[in-house]
Amino acid sequence: MSDDVLIAIRGLKTAFGPHVVHEGLDLDIRRGEILGLVGGSGTGKTVLMNAILGLQKYEAGEILFDGRPFSAMKAAERRRVDSRWGVLFQNGALFTSLSVLENVMAPLREHIDMPVALMEEIAGMKLGLAGLDPSVAERFPSELSGGMRKRVALARALALDPDILFLDEPTAGLDPIGAAAFDTLILELSRALNLTVLMITHDLDSLYAICDRIAVLADKRVAAVAPLEALMRNPHPWIQEYFHGPRGRTANAGKES
Repeated sequence: MSDDVLIAIRGLKTAFGPHVVHEGLDLDIRRGEILGLVGGSGTGKTVLMNAILGLQKYEAGEILFDGRPFSAMKAAERRRVDSRWGVLFQNGALFTSLSVLENVMAPLREHIDMPVALMEEIAGMKLGLAGLDPSVAERFPSELSGGMRKRVALARALALDPDILFLDEPTAGLDPIGAAAFDTLILELSRALNLTVLMITHDLDSLYAICDRIAVLADKRVAAVAPLEALMRNPHPWIQEYFHGPRGRTANAGKES
């Protein structure tokens, strides 16, 4: 396995009872890249992400992080690995009963023993990285716009200085201006902090704007993974329809204009 691969997935099978979601799935996630993950409804994009995160059991295959298979890790080592990534779930998944600052502090409380004052200082810094004003710290998620909630969730994902960010539909529900601003933020953070990013998205504009490579889930496995220009030449029917259909043509025209 190449040294530039942070996460390697080999022969993965996931299933819910008799319903097989993935079978024989292989994928490499390279250090420092923004990898888009796309696929039709029911292809298991979130299931794949959850399998990597340890939230979904898999029936067969192996997932390796930094060359180490998860199956060989003891609980303490797996916990250290878990602290090396940040996750932005669909809709942010903020704790509604906690303030913004407390939400961002949650991973610090779980993984690190440090004074509360230091946790608050770190959480405030992460809110700044996510483009939020310090004044939002004492507010609650219900008091924020959808875009602000996404940014709070991003600040929480950054709390432990992760090596990799997992983003599940990060621009869903945002207006085009807000979505473009969020894409730009992800790109800037990835480059400035040398972050690896796995981004599940249906947003063609995001794929065109910030992804280094795109992986396509189809037929229970990764049907193709390549930079956008190469992927658009792939003859797979779903890929052709997705990238060359009406919405794909519109996104491509916007990129070229």
